[in-house]
Amino acid sequence: MSEPALRGRGSASTTLRDAEVEDLLAGALAERPLDGKRVLVIVPDGTRTAPVPLLFRILCDQLAPRVRELGYLIALGTHPPMPEPAIARLVGMGAEERAARYPGVRVLNHRYDDDDALRTFGVISESETHTLSDGLLSRAIPVRLNRLVAEYDVVLLCGPVFPHEVAGFSGGAKYLFPGVAGPEIIDFTHWLGALCTSMETIGVRDTPVRRVIHRAADFVPCEVLCLTMVLEGDRLHGMWLGAHQEAFRAAAELSRELNIVRVPRPFRTVLSMPAARYDDLWTAAKAVYKTEPILADGGEVIVYAPHLREVSYTHGAWIDRVGYHVRDYFVAQWERFRDLPWAILAHSTHVRGAGTYDAAQEAEHPRIRVTLATGISEERCHRIGLGYCDPRTLDVQAFEGREDEGVLVVHHAGEKLYRLAT
Repeated sequence: MSEPALRGRGSASTTLRDAEVEDLLAGALAERPLDGKRVLVIVPDGTRTAPVPLLFRILCDQLAPRVRELGYLIALGTHPPMPEPAIARLVGMGAEERAARYPGVRVLNHRYDDDDALRTFGVISESETHTLSDGLLSRAIPVRLNRLVAEYDVVLLCGPVFPHEVAGFSGGAKYLFPGVAGPEIIDFTHWLGALCTSMETIGVRDTPVRRVIHRAADFVPCEVLCLTMVLEGDRLHGMWLGAHQEAFRAAAELSRELNIVRVPRPFRTVLSMPAARYDDLWTAAKAVYKTEPILADGGEVIVYAPHLREVSYTHGAWIDRVGYHVRDYFVAQWERFRDLPWAILAHSTHVRGAGTYDAAQEAEHPRIRVTLATGISEERCHRIGLGYCDPRTLDVQAFEGREDEGVLVVHHAGEKLYRLAT
C-alpha cells in the first residue's frame, strides 16, 4: 500500500476557520491506518503561537475512539517543565475535564536533563556530522530522545513553522530535536547554528542544522507524521499533515511569504517589544534575533519588556558565568570554553549578534549594541555584557513614526523576521 499523500492547504491571503481545520484533519487522518495503534502527539509549549487548544480537542475527538492509546508530550527542549495550570492553558482544558472527556489521555512534560526519561536510539557518526555540517563540526552524536517515543507506534509532531535562528525555520522534526531530545544533540545543533551564525541561517529552509535534524529523525523506530501550521499573529493561514519532511517544506514556503518582512534600508535603532508569552530573556531573545539583520553597523536594538525579571530560569547561572559574546570570542579561545554546554555558548552568540574578536588585543567588536529595558537589573546587564535602560524612563511613543529617521518600533516581536530587501 502506498503512503497517503500530504494533505493540507495554505494561503497568505486567506485564513482557516475552526470548522475547516476540523474537516481538513478528519479527511487527512481518515487516510492513515491508525486504528488500534498507540499514538503520541508532540506539541509546543507556551512560548509558541499555535491553536493548541483547538487541535487538542480535535485530535482527541478524532483519534481517541480509533487508537489503542493516545498521549501528549510537550516539546520543552531545555525550557522548564510546565505546571498543571500552565498545561491547562496550553491545551485549553484542566486536568479534571481532560480525565472526564478523554479518559486515559496523558499530557506530559519532556525532561532533557533526566537520564531516566531518555533513551538512545542510535548515533550519528563523526564522518556524517562532518559532511552534514559542511565541515564545521566533526563529532559522533548519540541520538537520545524521550523514552516515551519507543512506547508508541506513531509519533505525530504538531506545531507551527516560523523563521528560526538555529535551524532556519522551526517546526517539523525540530519538535523531536531539540523538542524532546537529550542534551548532546541539543548542544551540537545549537553550536552548529552559532558557527553558521544567525544572520546566515534565519529564514533559510535548507541549513546544516536542519540536515542534522532530519538525519537524527531517521533513527526514530516508529512512524513519524507531522502536522505543520503557519500563522500570522493568531491567524491560521496554513496547515498540512503528512510525512515530516514534506509537511515541513510546505509550511516553510508559506512562512517565508508570511513571516518575513522586507525593509528597503537599515535602521540605526530598533525598539523591539517581545510578546508577553516570553517570560525570560532566553525565550524573549527572539526580539533580537529577528531584527538584527535590519540594523545598520553600529546600530542598537533595545529590548523593551518590563515584565522580564530573569535572564533564564533554566540556564541563568551559566549565562552569568559566560556572559554574552560574539561567536569569534569563543572560537578564538576554544580550549577555554569547549567543555561548557554548547547550547549556552550558542545562545550567547545569538543574542550578542555578529562581530569580531582580536585575540592579540583581547578586544571584542560586536557589530551592533544590544540594550535591555527590562526588569533585569543594571548591574546584571553590565556583568553579562549587555546595555541597560531603565524601562520606567523609556517613552515608547517617542520612538513611533520615525522610520524616516532610521528608528523602527516592532510590536509583538519574536515571530516575524525582518530582513533587508535585496
